Amino acid sequence: MPLVSVILPVFNAENTVGRVIHSILAQSLENLELVVVNDGSTDDTILKIREFEDPRLKLITVPHGGVSTASNIALENSTGAYVARMDADDFAHPTKLQKQLQLLNAENLDVVGCQVRIIGADGNATQTLQRYQQWINHETATTHRIHALRFVELPLVNPTILARRKYFEIGFPDNDLPEDYQLMLKAAATGMKFGKVQKVLFDWLDGPNRLTRNDPRYSTDAFMNCRRLYLKNGPLIGVPTVDLWGVGQTGKPWLRWLQKQNIHVRQAFEVSPKKIGTTIHNTPIVDADTMQTTDNIPLIIAVGASGARELIWNHIADRGYTPGTNAWFVA
Repeated sequence: MPLVSVILPVFNAENTVGRVIHSILAQSLENLELVVVNDGSTDDTILKIREFEDPRLKLITVPHGGVSTASNIALENSTGAYVARMDADDFAHPTKLQKQLQLLNAENLDVVGCQVRIIGADGNATQTLQRYQQWINHETATTHRIHALRFVELPLVNPTILARRKYFEIGFPDNDLPEDYQLMLKAAATGMKFGKVQKVLFDWLDGPNRLTRNDPRYSTDAFMNCRRLYLKNGPLIGVPTVDLWGVGQTGKPWLRWLQKQNIHVRQAFEVSPKKIGTTIHNTPIVDADTMQTTDNIPLIIAVGASGARELIWNHIADRGYTPGTNAWFVA
């Protein structure tokens, strides 16, 4: 029985699927299986897959049903105690699975990612995404921080994930929201432990045909709707009153949304002298420096300025808040 099952949904990827498969079959961790689900491809994808004769490769062909359905089918046909996700246009460095499994077991984690190199179709770094790459690679992916920041974004790239089987058994939802983000939010809500190998072990291809650039499930609005849905049905379920930090470009839409959910915003903290002492949408704006020790009213922090979250994290910790327990960052 393989130790790790790699699940790979594929749709019309004749130009990249061979490189992807080779990167998995050439892993330093050899005790694996690669479950490829050909999701109704209409090009020569299946011919490229059949060029590989490695017995560790399992090919399943199904009618086109989308990435969520194909990923779930791949999982159902896998047997490993650990499962890794892969996309059809990316590349895993040779020691990726080995180093991730070592970290997962050494720290008793449930889900592990790794640092990435975002490249274009020419194999060179994508300059327009360097800021995002830097954030992914340098944001600490401890369980504590992920739980606190999960409604901003999760600094684990979906196709880099290696996890205990129970993570993927939650299932990829098939709806109009990003399926990978939903799975991570559901896993975080159950208390699963996250981590990240602090080394670049994955090339993440950003091309014009990538789903995240073309499918409305990965639009800005879809991610926002996903954050709000899981915040409302998670930490804020049954909560009548919250405090808010920030009423700028990021905070005002959250203030309006909270009020539409019939959640009373008792007060909003600010650092801008122009806003302190005013009222916005019937909410008093108070000086953040006057914040008192928490009285068990949850705190939502809606700021987007670079470096602000770190400063606020320390500020609220001094007043008894525990980010991820009674305070959550949103974007």
